[in-house]
Amino acid sequence: MFRNLGHFIKSCWQYGRRHDAEAELLSGTEVGRHPYGEFSLACMQANQLNEDSCQVETCPTLAGTFIGVYDGHGGPEASAYVKKNLFSQLLRFVVEMGGMSADALQKAFDATEKGFESLVAEAWHTSPQLASVGTCCLVGVVCNNMLYVANLGDSRAVLGSVYKATGELTHVQLTPEHNAGVESVRQELRSLHPDDSNIVVLRQGTWRVKGIIQVINFGSFPFPANCLSQGLLFYVLSGY
Repeated sequence: MFRNLGHFIKSCWQYGRRHDAEAELLSGTEVGRHPYGEFSLACMQANQLNEDSCQVETCPTLAGTFIGVYDGHGGPEASAYVKKNLFSQLLRFVVEMGGMSADALQKAFDATEKGFESLVAEAWHTSPQLASVGTCCLVGVVCNNMLYVANLGDSRAVLGSVYKATGELTHVQLTPEHNAGVESVRQELRSLHPDDSNIVVLRQGTWRVKGIIQVINFGSFPFPANCLSQGLLFYVLSGY
């Protein structure tokens, strides 16, 4: 699977090299190693200021592989903070709890959120714009033949498989989007905030939280409490 994905990313990489302007926006790793095999990583910068981050980490403490994709908005600070702190927080809870688990991943998300919230509060008088910076957060952890996936926002995890007999590549979407465009999410937000008639607002044909942003994400502190704990979706699959 990783070899096929590597070929796809390599073709994108070569395409970028033929177009200098695009090449400056494309970065990644064509082939890397982790305890379960190979990986490829590609990142295409969408804006003049890159607000997004991603990472692949492994260490003996985790005894597995950590993959993070952070789709930032409003600035790069939130995605950069998550990249710097989420993995280390996960390692702390893995040690405290005696191993990798969905609960350890949940606690790592919570601790990282609280840390960024403290940073925003401390910088309020000098950098109030930090309060409007946020990021989606999609994490996968492969450990002990288990795949843990946590999703906050509208990034998407897709699992690819290759049938050896035919070479056919198939894919399965592992995570749904979590944003105000989904009816169940709007109902959830209204039930959590019954006194706020503007918790979700239809603006120019798009449903938005507080009329401002569509996704339930990490950061963006003008938005209501409980978005993180309610928006974080977990999946655990065995045999990977």
